[in-house]
Amino acid sequence: MYTISNKSFGGERPLFEVHDARLENIVITDGESAVKHCSNLEVVGCKFYGKYPLWHVDNLDVRDCYFAPESRSAIWYTNGLKMSNCVIDGPKFFREMHDVVLEKVVVNDADEVFWKVDGLRLKDVELHGGTYPFMYSQNIEVDGLVSDAKYVFQYCKNVLVRNSRITTKDSFWESENVTVIDSEIDGEYLAWHSKNVRLVNCRLAGEQLLCYGDNLVLEGCSFDAACDRVFEYSTVRADIRGHIENIKNPTSGHIVADSIGSITLDDNIRKPADCIIETRQ
Repeated sequence: MYTISNKSFGGERPLFEVHDARLENIVITDGESAVKHCSNLEVVGCKFYGKYPLWHVDNLDVRDCYFAPESRSAIWYTNGLKMSNCVIDGPKFFREMHDVVLEKVVVNDADEVFWKVDGLRLKDVELHGGTYPFMYSQNIEVDGLVSDAKYVFQYCKNVLVRNSRITTKDSFWESENVTVIDSEIDGEYLAWHSKNVRLVNCRLAGEQLLCYGDNLVLEGCSFDAACDRVFEYSTVRADIRGHIENIKNPTSGHIVADSIGSITLDDNIRKPADCIIETRQ
């Protein structure tokens, strides 16, 4: 492995087809596709200002780098990525990729990040602003995510989230095989039209949560006092700690809570309409 260090590059494709190299303290000033069709790269202490700088790069290790707002769509079609201690101010990162690992990364424009990624591991990552992170991604493991982006984890499969704080809207829509443990989720319309969602020791807030779900499981979860119309048209098994204000028209299953404000069962309930709802004795 050889080293390219302490240089600036601009224009189009200045580092095309570079392999088995270390890029150290490099600045990509402008232009497009600076590092393209490369493999086996270490990228350390670099700054990126141009568009699309890291496309089609296999086996990429990025550390202590900065990506400016102008570096939009910076990393696509790049497999075997490890990134740590980086700050990202550009949108639309990480698309059409597999085997991606991020640790201690802050994304300040999380618009459309992590689309169609297969095999994603996040540790102590922050996502701020933007919409639709994780769209159509699968095989995801998350530990320590802090996110205020909207519409997270839509159309995802095989997701494990731990120790996270997610403030959002419409999260986990039409997602399948999801487990969330020891986390806080605050936002309306959680996990609508989902399948096999399991929430363990989670704190939930927002309106009309967990509706139209198939095989919802809640273990030791609690609800904010303002939550209402929960579980409408869902099949559910729920062990709720504390109070839940309103449960509406669950389709089937078993719900138990310490206390329940009200239960709405009206003519619009769907068959088999046999959900057992009770307070803990």
